[in-house]
Amino acid sequence: MKKIIYTLALSTLLWSCGGGGSDTPPVPVNHAPTTPTLVYPTNNLLCIENPVECKWNTSTDADTGDVITYQIEVAENSAFTQGKQTFNGTSLIQSVPLLEDVAYYWRVKATDGEDSSSYSSVYKFYTYGEGVTNHLPFSPELVSPDLNGVVQTATTTLQWTADDVDTTDTLAYAVYFGTDSTLASVTPTDQSAESYVTPTLTASTTYYWKVVVKDGKGGQTVGQIWNFTTD
Repeated sequence: MKKIIYTLALSTLLWSCGGGGSDTPPVPVNHAPTTPTLVYPTNNLLCIENPVECKWNTSTDADTGDVITYQIEVAENSAFTQGKQTFNGTSLIQSVPLLEDVAYYWRVKATDGEDSSSYSSVYKFYTYGEGVTNHLPFSPELVSPDLNGVVQTATTTLQWTADDVDTTDTLAYAVYFGTDSTLASVTPTDQSAESYVTPTLTASTTYYWKVVVKDGKGGQTVGQIWNFTTD
């Protein structure tokens, strides 16, 4: 009996000394840097200088000691799929050589080596071209419905925004809407408003649409094709 009591007491002592517990330290959590804010070129600017010096404000990181680097993207369309240039570094300024008389879009994100911030807002600007008196409008920007979104109503309102570095230009729009993913056979609706109310929609159907922006002086810019699906 004494032997049994001694064994139980020894087991309890070993357990209380950590033999059965868990002292695993918590896994440290990394915090992503804050999203940078763009400084220059400002939105809708006509840039006289070339190369253009892109500038942005610094990001902060809750993890003291993390080195923040920035990824800068400059492209010829707002989807960043055409003529894209990408730069990486720790500076808050990046010199970018560009073509003359071209619309450009740019954005920046920050990373600490483990996690990245979201991208900044996208700013657009136009580069100066010798002898150019009229500039094409910028590509239209989607407002609603969301790209690849789901619409649950019988009709919906398509909305977008558009700008022109020539601020005196009056913009007009040709709206293409249909179920053909290329919109090749669609007859556009010409209008001046930045919204379009669709006809009655068919359930469980994918619709496609795009906007062509016209400046009234012969200049026009074709937007990308957007889509949504009905419930």
